[in-house]
Amino acid sequence: MSWSKWVCFAGGVLFGTAGVKALGSRDARKAYTQVTAAALRAKDCVLDAATKVREGAEDVYEDAKRINAERAAAEDAAVIEDRA
Repeated sequence: MSWSKWVCFAGGVLFGTAGVKALGSRDARKAYTQVTAAALRAKDCVLDAATKVREGAEDVYEDAKRINAERAAAEDAAVIEDRA
């Protein structure tokens, strides 16, 4: 193997070691903590919005069932009147 390949390998090992140290530093941990906290806040916001949409959909569904029941009752009353 040529020297350039050994130099590239050694540089990669050095860069990787420095990267691991940088990722494990106190400042990096603070950044990870802040990002995780933001993700948790976003999750809570999305879940709240989904709950509100679900509640609204349940209300619409119940209103639709009531309207259909009233309509069916009116149609039944009309059929009874026609037969009489």
